[in-house]
Parts: sequence; structure tokens; C-alpha cells
Amino acid sequence: MSNSTGTIFTLTTFGESHGTAVGGVVDGMPAGIDIDMTFIQQELNRRRPGQSAITTSRNEEDKVELLSGVFEGKSTGAPIGFIVRNRDHHSQDYENMRHIFRPSHADYTYHEKYGIRDHRGGGRTSARVTISRCVAGALAKLALDKLGIAIHAYTMQVGNIHIDKDYSHYDLTMSEQNAVRCPDRQKAQEMEQLIREVKNSGDTVGGIIQCVVTGCPAGLGSPEFDKLHALLGKAMLSINAVKGFEYGEGFSGASARGSEQNDAFFTDAEGRVRTRTNHSGGIQGGLSNGQDIVFRVAFKPVATLLMEQETIDTRGNATVLKAKGRHDPCVLPRAVPVVEAMAAMVILDEYLKNKCVKM
Repeated sequence: MSNSTGTIFTLTTFGESHGTAVGGVVDGMPAGIDIDMTFIQQELNRRRPGQSAITTSRNEEDKVELLSGVFEGKSTGAPIGFIVRNRDHHSQDYENMRHIFRPSHADYTYHEKYGIRDHRGGGRTSARVTISRCVAGALAKLALDKLGIAIHAYTMQVGNIHIDKDYSHYDLTMSEQNAVRCPDRQKAQEMEQLIREVKNSGDTVGGIIQCVVTGCPAGLGSPEFDKLHALLGKAMLSINAVKGFEYGEGFSGASARGSEQNDAFFTDAEGRVRTRTNHSGGIQGGLSNGQDIVFRVAFKPVATLLMEQETIDTRGNATVLKAKGRHDPCVLPRAVPVVEAMAAMVILDEYLKNKCVKM
């Protein structure tokens, strides 16, 4: 199932949406890092359901328990096992889906691959499993903080409503001041209103999250198959509902000239090599160049609709499905911390790998 990710800093996850718990094991955590449990729980709270009127009403506390790898508040270098118990799962809401393939879900493909599936909330394919990523990402952030590396993601687009200004015009920490997690207050209000309208109609809507990594040193990544943007792309595309990834100018740069895209180098007053522009998004030749790493992740509308949809059952018979239960009308507000978590794991893993190749 490929339940593990990373090379030196690794995460192995377990659990299902309506099982006893979800959790994981982080290996490769540097020793001696202060383990701030308040911070780790805050990261989970940013992802947890029931946090606002525009998210699912499933009311989970998502309290994390660290089982190993920490002594007197510091990481020991040993594997860190953790668990988050499921408390508020209403499995009966999914009983009418036991023998039905939900449109655009993993029901059919999972059934074809394994010959069995957990129909309750999607089982292993549920976005609830991203809890484990947020715990590991929080641990990675604690280590990266010691290196002066920070990661900020935010909602830049919901439906057809999007931010018009560059991220440099905003205090990205302000994105936590509203339910949508958008640093532009006016756009956040418009996005929230759109999500409410979509929710009231039983429909869903997608959008785009942008992520900015600051303080990253030059040289992370590898020039061939493990290019830094390829690793980030793989990490982001592994998140539920993600349909696209681009960094720097991305697809919009395809219509530009090279003279418009090249980032000229200069040496600043402190003797550091910098670039006057950042069309490359902080990555050149598959390696970080010391500038801000900037990328965007596109999320599709949530596949579960609270309206009738045509589909088939497990015997191939045509039927009509109307989903029940508690679901997100838009995944973006709760996906922001997941994007940050995956970025943190990739950056820390590459930093640790880089230490192994430089004497």
C-alpha cells in the first residue's frame, strides 16, 4: 500500500476513518529537539473537523498521544510512535453505501485492487488518515525551526474567487484569523460566503492552496530523479483530493520568453548570493537556490454531494445514491496544515540527506 514516505526522516501511517484510531511511526527525528506538545496539538486542531460552520460537523478532539521516542520533553533519536483515537464516527450514516460505488471516490478502484473495502467513511482512503501527516509534519517543523526554516500555506483561491496580489504583500500568519485561512480579509469573506452557498445547495467546491518556504538553504534536492520539486510534487499529489501541482511561475510561464523568466543573480550587502526575481520558485536544476520556495496545489471539489447522483452497485446494477452524514463542502481550509506538513517532511528529509553528502 506504500504506507511509508521519506528516506531518513520517515513516516509510516496506519488506521481508517471509522476504525479505533489513526496513527503512525516517525523515524529519523533528530535527537535533542524540544517536543512542544502544545504546538503539535495546535497543528492537529488546524486540521480537525468541526472547527467552523464551513467544515464538516464531525466533532473529534483529535488528541494525540506520543507513545515513544521522547524523554523528559526531548526527542531521543528513537522512533516516535503516536496515536489519535476516533471518538465521533457515525458508521450508520454509511450503511446505504455498503454495496454502492460512490462517484469519483476510491470505492470502485480500491475494490478492484484488493477485493474488499471498508465502506465507512472511505476507510483507509479517507482524508482523516492525513492526521498522521500533520503529527509528523509538526515534528518536522520543530526541527526546521532550529534551522530558521519556516513554512506558511494559505488558501489563495476558492471556486472563481482568488487573491490578486503576490504573497509578499501579506502577513501570511493572518490567514489563521479566518475560517477559510486566506490572508486577504476581503477575499476571505467572499470565499466563505461562496462555501456557505455551495454547502446550502448540497454541492461542493474546490480551489488552490499556495505554500511558501522561507529560510531554506541552497543545495537541497538532487539533480536527477529526486529533484526537490519532484519530491514536493509527489508529496502534494499524495494528499486526498489534490489534482495539480506547480512551482514558481508554473504553467503560466509556458507562454513567456526566456528573457522574461530568467532570475538574474547578484550579491547582496551581506555577501549572500541572491536573485532579483523568483520566477523559478526557489528551485533551479532540481536544487533549492536559497530563495523562497513557492508552489501551488490544486484541490478538486469534494466528491461526496448531499444530492442524488447516478451510479452502480457492486453487481453492476444502475442505482441512485444520496449521501448521508457530515461532510466538508470545501476541503481547502482543513487542507492548509496538511500541505504545510508534507512540505516540512520533504524539506527536513532533504536537509538530513544533504548532511550525508557534504564533508
